[in-house]
Amino acid sequence: MIDIKKQLGQKTKELHLKANILQGKLAMKAKIHITYISDIEHGERKASVDNIKKIAKVLKVKPNELLKF
Repeated sequence: MIDIKKQLGQKTKELHLKANILQGKLAMKAKIHITYISDIEHGERKASVDNIKKIAKVLKVKPNELLKF
């Protein structure tokens, strides 16, 4: 069974590194606490739909890009 939290975290990290955006800057621009972003990237926290949209907007991708595994 796929661990969606871990997959989302890996994809988020992959995309922010590819965009050359540091985790702290991603958090600041998305208006999400850096600990929350870190927890998402480590697969330790569920991301709400609203936060997926915020993260995607900063990364300049569609929200479904974060959910493509």
